[in-house]
Amino acid sequence: MHRRTYFKKHFSKAELQDGIYICRQCHSGIHRFYDEMTLAKHYFNLQRLLDDEQLSTFFQWVSKQRVRV
Repeated sequence: MHRRTYFKKHFSKAELQDGIYICRQCHSGIHRFYDEMTLAKHYFNLQRLLDDEQLSTFFQWVSKQRVRV
């Protein structure tokens, strides 16, 4: 996504390199709900992910699960 013109125009290089650390289960769940383009355009930071009702509910469910090692 970072090489596309839209993102080069709307985000700085520093913003494009920012990331968040999340567990594998949350990462998989996020991609289950939204495709990469939607995530890149609308859910590009942690606060926006947490503000989404579906994702917030999913994150609450994941937080109650036992950790498998």
